[in-house]
Amino acid sequence: MSEAQYADLKKTPLHALHVELGARMVPFAGYDMPVQYPAGILTEHRHTREKAGLFDVSHMGQVRLTGEGRVLALESLVPGDIAALKPGRMRYTLFTNEAGGILDDLMVTNRGDHLFLVVNASRKHEDVAHMEGHGLAVESLDDRALLALQGPAASAVLARFVPEAATMPFMSALDGAIKGMPAILTRSGYTGEDGYEISVAAQDAEAVARLLLAEPEVAPVGLGARDSLRLEAGLCLYGHDIDENTTVIEADLAWTLG
Repeated sequence: MSEAQYADLKKTPLHALHVELGARMVPFAGYDMPVQYPAGILTEHRHTREKAGLFDVSHMGQVRLTGEGRVLALESLVPGDIAALKPGRMRYTLFTNEAGGILDDLMVTNRGDHLFLVVNASRKHEDVAHMEGHGLAVESLDDRALLALQGPAASAVLARFVPEAATMPFMSALDGAIKGMPAILTRSGYTGEDGYEISVAAQDAEAVARLLLAEPEVAPVGLGARDSLRLEAGLCLYGHDIDENTTVIEADLAWTLG
């Protein structure tokens, strides 16, 4: 990659922290992202399985859908049952094309007065265009960061800051605050371990990350271990295991069909 191409890479709100922690940075989905820290991928993988790993996933797309008819409009684009999704609950689903191929996989959370979506970094612009093309009112939340705290100790760690996090059901959402910094918490995880996603204002991301990393169970984890963890758990990655030429059935994702 040339210097000009590197300069064009976007940076997440945690970029300076990654560099400070000695991360090896690589281009990923148009962003300069940490692939590993000095401990190495295997150590990061094992640490997540045994304790808790903190991942920067701010490159992913966070989107808010508003307007009347948003539920049925979104449901027309995915095979998942969005209409039955109760407030405070979330669902994994897929955008599909006319042939049943997968355009992207995503998380949808019913936030009551709107739907909150998290989509893949490599597809977020296409996803927004796809939804707007079908009449949805889409707001891209570019001023927010997203962290993932994953592993068997994640619940105990997060509960020190947000006590209600400990009793959150799987695939649910909660409004909380970490040392006074507002956060949207979800409990899904994409590592095969219990885990949380923490959406915060970009300006608060570094402070939240430092607070979590100061806990004895938590270590920073890069894209390398994120990939090995999801592979070990048998979870798909868009662009590698699934794409628009893969149907939901071929991807063994029939359980996502509403």
